[in-house]
Amino acid sequence: MARVMGKEELRIDISSLAQDGHEIETGTSPEQMSPVDLISGDRDLYLAVCIPLYRAAMKGDWKTAKGIFEMFPAAVRFTITPGGDTTLHIAAAAKHVYFVEEMVKIMEPEDLELKNQYSNTAFWFAAAAGIVGIAKAMVKKNEILPMIRAYDEMTPLHVAALLGHSEMVWYLYNKTDHEQLTVSDWVKLLNACISTDLYDVALDVSSHHPTLAVERDGNGETALHLLARKPSAFSGGDQLHIWNTVINSISCKRVEDKKILRQNKSLKLVKHLWQQVIVQPHSEILDLIRSPSPLLLVAAELGNTVFLTELIAIYPDLIWEVDDHNRSIFHIAVLHRQENIFNLIYEIGSMKDLIVPNKDENDNNILHLAGRLAPPRQRNIVVGAALQMQRELLWFREVEKMVLPSFRERKNRDGETPWDLFTKEHKDLMKEGEKWMRGTAAQSMLVATLIATVVFAAALTVPGGSNQDTGIPVLLRKKSFIFLQYRMQ
Repeated sequence: MARVMGKEELRIDISSLAQDGHEIETGTSPEQMSPVDLISGDRDLYLAVCIPLYRAAMKGDWKTAKGIFEMFPAAVRFTITPGGDTTLHIAAAAKHVYFVEEMVKIMEPEDLELKNQYSNTAFWFAAAAGIVGIAKAMVKKNEILPMIRAYDEMTPLHVAALLGHSEMVWYLYNKTDHEQLTVSDWVKLLNACISTDLYDVALDVSSHHPTLAVERDGNGETALHLLARKPSAFSGGDQLHIWNTVINSISCKRVEDKKILRQNKSLKLVKHLWQQVIVQPHSEILDLIRSPSPLLLVAAELGNTVFLTELIAIYPDLIWEVDDHNRSIFHIAVLHRQENIFNLIYEIGSMKDLIVPNKDENDNNILHLAGRLAPPRQRNIVVGAALQMQRELLWFREVEKMVLPSFRERKNRDGETPWDLFTKEHKDLMKEGEKWMRGTAAQSMLVATLIATVVFAAALTVPGGSNQDTGIPVLLRKKSFIFLQYRMQ
């Protein structure tokens, strides 16, 4: 007996349906490889079989599902959702290992190749779920599952990489027929692994396919373009990294070790990719680092110091790269308040004097850029407008020390000196800072008043209290009170 809850309770006797001839003929030839659709077909059978199967698959209730399959063996091929999913699709997506292991035992190998309306197999769902035990059970039954692609030609390996399932990626990486993967497939896999921090897999892929270093994906980007945007892959990527290190060293040492290992892998990956790039003709190198986005300048904007240092150390000519506004990596670092990138300028010797004088199309020199208001992401490193204003002023003064005195008075096309621009850009922040200071001072005064009141009241309060009628201390005749009175005198 199956029970289906709707607007009212519906009971359908499954055994009677079987006796009444509700049999479904299912072919197993390649031409007939599609799930049996009962959504728009036999409603009694759908309500009695498909809905209970869906619930059982979602809960991992193999006992219920097994009972249904014993009466309707063909139900393993039934579509039980409007999207064309079979029971195996749902169980795999719900991560029920035992359910899947038992179900594949009663299925034919070709049954595991059934696809839903989006051309996804149940194995594709298993890859997306990241449960290796489910994948192993399916592959044991049908070894070609890892090579069955979805509607967008994406393999299970690719979806696992995009979702960052490291263990599943390694399993599928070894189960996928590499000979059937195209160059485009390898590029997508490499970039997917970089995007989800699977640098060990990415390093293995690039080591076996070194030419991938110069291959571009659908957006025209190479693996280095993706790494340029990931400062956290190398050194934590922000000013709070030191605190993260302290916290991890106290409570999460294992997490910190994994992080260091990941950073080592990512650095090896950058070195390997860059070594493959620099053997190309100079014109091709420039085309790669400039298109579709200037990866060096993107790295400078995001504070990706390790990445930049590695590239420039091997290919020093990159130090002269500028963007469309004639801004070098140091100009970008000043504009976006990236201290670590800016500090590299002290390590390039006399070349500093040739790079720093660069001006953009509006005649803004590097000190003008220091006078611009910092992006919100950098301002919000400290809390409070007054502290943000202080940080901005300190940054301006630091850059001012580095430039020639004449730079301080040079005007841009709007007739503004660097300090003029600083004053204009920070006018609102200064007002907010003054307001913040007044509010903070008022709050501090209130707290100080409350503390003083409590302390004063405590100082005048007689220990033990006083008699409400006479006003005489209750503990007046006690030795401890006399001693306390003596000590206070």
